[in-house]
Amino acid sequence: MNAAAGEMTEGAPIGGTGGDRADLRSTAGRYRWVIVALLFAATAINYIDRQMIGVLKPTLEAEFHWTESDFARIVFWFQLAYAIGYLSFGKVVDVLGARIGYAIALVIWTISHMAHGFASGVTSFAMARFGLGIGESGNFPAGIRAVTDWFPQKERAFAIGLFNAGANVGAILTPLIVPLLVLWFDWRMAFFVTGIFGILWLGAWWTMYRHPAEHGRVTRGELAWIQQDPADPVEKIGWARLLTVKETWAYALGKFLIDPIWWFFLFWLPGYLFERYDLDLKTFGLPLAGIYLISDLGSVGGGWLSSKLIKAGKTPNFARKITMLICALCVLPIWFAQSIDSVWSAVLVIGLATAAHQAFSANLYTLPSDVFPRGAVGSVVGIGGTVGAFGGMGMALFAGYILDATHSYEVLFAICASAYLVALAVVHLLSPKLAPAKV
Repeated sequence: MNAAAGEMTEGAPIGGTGGDRADLRSTAGRYRWVIVALLFAATAINYIDRQMIGVLKPTLEAEFHWTESDFARIVFWFQLAYAIGYLSFGKVVDVLGARIGYAIALVIWTISHMAHGFASGVTSFAMARFGLGIGESGNFPAGIRAVTDWFPQKERAFAIGLFNAGANVGAILTPLIVPLLVLWFDWRMAFFVTGIFGILWLGAWWTMYRHPAEHGRVTRGELAWIQQDPADPVEKIGWARLLTVKETWAYALGKFLIDPIWWFFLFWLPGYLFERYDLDLKTFGLPLAGIYLISDLGSVGGGWLSSKLIKAGKTPNFARKITMLICALCVLPIWFAQSIDSVWSAVLVIGLATAAHQAFSANLYTLPSDVFPRGAVGSVVGIGGTVGAFGGMGMALFAGYILDATHSYEVLFAICASAYLVALAVVHLLSPKLAPAKV
């Protein structure tokens, strides 16, 4: 814990709407960054557990004689559960708060992750992945709710970018750790060993997390900094009402267009590197880790850039969208990835695309907290995650079909290259000014 945060003086929560902002900054503590560190760690564990099926894809295909379509069906059931769970956990988080909601999600996904070690075929893997999808779907609704509770608007994109970078750290660690566990033990033991990470994190979360107004390590100055934005009523707003608001669909359709691309990267890149560059379990880890190391820079950089622009006096609308436009342009070179013969040149091109995705995603994730009242943020994030997961389900089945039929990634990389410009256009058409949603 950050000792500099001090003890919060007893009394009512301090509002942050008055006074000089420079004075607020000078008296603000830093415990909120400890919360970001917890969210970062949870997201890293989330992605280790999620990505292991992709890293083990060549091993499992060889042992169980799966086709690309068999693997796609396993991914499909994960994403179906993710769609169901994302919508449900958005509501759970709005009702129970981030502390309890995150703990419930962690318990479900850790048990399901370890259950992979007992699987023996497509059906049992699909069942374990379904449970994993239900649990892991709570990560981002709970994380974004925690950021909304702990950060003023001007810092949210940066905070989300930081904890979202945990996804890339998890993706970096997985191809480095899992092959070693497989070589030392076997693939079943790899699931059991990595499941311990979630158990340790749950203990830290339950001990260290509270709402900032109730936390003993938050100073009066930091609480004032957190609460500096104009107060909005924490009113619970039903899904039916939110589904009639175009800003909900600006976020949800953006997720529908870009989430399938990330799923594709996560689950099919290991197999692509195996096949295209004739790598094996001992040699593909570094190139894959390199891709996600580059993407980690994008996650932090995208949040930093839009937050920097807002602090420089630009509107959130301008800051978010110009950052997203830069990201969309950076994805375009992946269209030609399959024609690159050098594995490390391919790492640079694919890494640029994954970095751009993470930066784009960090800004898209801030839109619910930018335009919706606090009591609706978790539900809107849940709706968007569900719609994005439906897109991922379709992408999984399509990728399996295309690869079995053509044995080429050309069509899939073309879809990746164009998705972000289309997503930005949709967001802008439905929410041209990022004005507060009328709910």
